[in-house]
This record gives sequence, C-alpha cells and structure tokens, in this order.
Amino acid sequence: MKKLVFLMLIIILTFGIAGCAQEAAPAEEPAPAEDAAPAEEVQVQPAGPKSDTVAVSLGWQENESGQRFTQGYEEAFAELGWEYVISNANYDPRLQSEQIDAFINLNPRALFVTCSDPAGIRAAVQRAIDADIPVFAADCYIAGVLAVSQIASNNFGMGMFTMQYIIDEIGDSGKVGMIGLPNNETWDLRELGARNVLQNFPNIEIVYWPYDATGAVTPRQAIENMMTAHDDLDAVWSAWDGAAMEGALAAEQAGREDIIFTGIDGGERAFEQIQSGGPFKLSMAQSIYWMSYMNVFYANEFFQGNTVPRFVVAPVFAADKALLDSVPAGLNAIDYDLPGMNIELGWTAVK
Repeated sequence: MKKLVFLMLIIILTFGIAGCAQEAAPAEEPAPAEDAAPAEEVQVQPAGPKSDTVAVSLGWQENESGQRFTQGYEEAFAELGWEYVISNANYDPRLQSEQIDAFINLNPRALFVTCSDPAGIRAAVQRAIDADIPVFAADCYIAGVLAVSQIASNNFGMGMFTMQYIIDEIGDSGKVGMIGLPNNETWDLRELGARNVLQNFPNIEIVYWPYDATGAVTPRQAIENMMTAHDDLDAVWSAWDGAAMEGALAAEQAGREDIIFTGIDGGERAFEQIQSGGPFKLSMAQSIYWMSYMNVFYANEFFQGNTVPRFVVAPVFAADKALLDSVPAGLNAIDYDLPGMNIELGWTAVK
C-alpha cells in the first residue's frame, strides 16, 4: 500500500470534490496564518469503522523543518509497521481544517498534527476529538482542546534567550532591529519572550518590522531598509532563521559585518552559515525530528494502555559557532535532534 496519500486524493475519496492546489510557500519564510477557519458548529462524523491507518496533518512541509517533521513521523511509523496518510496545509489554517475534517471522515486510529496556526485549527482538532479520534500534536500547544499529548519547544523562552544573547553582546543600550512573525500564535510567543527581556533595558531602541503577508517586502529587503535608515544598528533579532540568514547575507554585502543576527529553528543551512563566521551568530536549534518521533512513541504507549504526558517541552540547543565547531569527529551536527544524539554530541539543552 502506498504510504503517502496526497490531500486531493483524500478529498476526492471522502467528499467527492477537489479544490485548487495552493501555491507553495517560500522555503525559508513562513506564510501567514489566516483567521477564517471553518466555523465551530460544523459537524463532521466518521463515515465508517475505525481504520488501522493513522493520519498526519502537517501545517507545512516545503522547507527544512517541514521535511524534518515528515522524516520523524515516517521513520517512527516504519519501525512500528503502521500504515499512514499525510496531508500538507502549506501554512494555511483554513486548508488544514478542511484536511482534518477529511481525516475525521476516514476515522483513522490516531491523528497527528503540526499546526499551521494553533488558534486557526482549534475547532477542527476539537471535532476530531469529539469523534473519538486520539490526537497527538507536535511543535504547538492547541489551547482549549484535550489532545492526548502535545509536544512543543519553549517558544517564549527561545525569544527570551536570543534577545538576552544580544543584550549580553552589545550592552544595555543600543539599537536592535526586530523581525517579527505575529501571524501565528506559536511564533508570536517568540517575540513576546524577546519583549519580556527588553522591559529590563529601557535604553535599547527597537526598530520593528512584522512579516509581510503579501510578500511585497521580503525580510531581506526589510533588513536592508533598516540598515539604510539606521547606520547605528547593532543587532537584528529574528523570529525565525530564514530571516536571520537572509539579513546576515545582506549585512555582509553592505559591509556591515559588525551587526549581530540571531534566529530560531536550527538545521543544516543555519548551522553552515553560523560556522562560516559571518554576522549570523546564534540559532535556537529546536528538536524537530525528536518532536514528531516522540509524538508517535507516546501514541504507541497510549495504545498499549500506558499513561503518557499531556504536555512535553522539547529540548532546544543554543547553536553558536563554538558549539558547532565542537562536534566530535565522525558525528554530524545536523543529527542533533535524533533521540539520544545530543548525549553523543555532548550538547546540553538550554530551554
């Protein structure tokens, strides 16, 4: 049986209709969430008996983190011999809600979710729970629903850590650019954490730019504009690594290598740029693979009648050049989020 089933096939089989495919989001720049999820009064019930197949509703899949989540799920399923179907919402909570409703109709043994936007898909996830489908979420906490288990990074804490890193580098006064990502409840927690630190440093001047959902201005263009307007810019805090990487390249091209850039996510591309010794200094490396793999581990424990944690905080590592350069010979830094690999690497989680 083919293990990867695309959304269009699912919708055709369950509802007899097919929608238009959505344009893929940029590889490293998250697309915006939308507020218009299906109304809560929508009723969706399974069309048949419980299936032996499990379903995965991915909030996104196109970029490095989305592919890493997929890898974690697929390899965990392979170890257990589970059949599965996967859908990809491409950062669209409306589309993800429709996908979840399609999965409810299929009545899978369990539903695994990574959130395009926790608030935007909450009603659809509740419908799955109401249909007696066990739900396991990764990389988000969906407030107000009783999922069996949810795993997420400490997004507020990551925002605090990266902003404190900048303060430690530039001192308690200066000018800091902030590249925010307020479109998604989870990502916005990072900015809230950073601003929590700033309350203690009134002499830090902030130049702010929120992610442009229209795409008319890219993060790189926003940072270029910041550097043009502020020749005394000391650092740029970014809510995600894609913005930090693009901004650091712009700073190098402009001869502004003194500007400090931080980001959040981790992964091969970020690690390579940090190790190059440029302005991109720190990434909060989330345990992406670990989250999806452990999602499946806890589901298996649940099916065996064992108690599983309602909420798990995933380990996060402060990946700077010193940490990446310390990787022992024969090991690869990009494997840091495999279960137990941090011990072999000698890495200690900071959040």
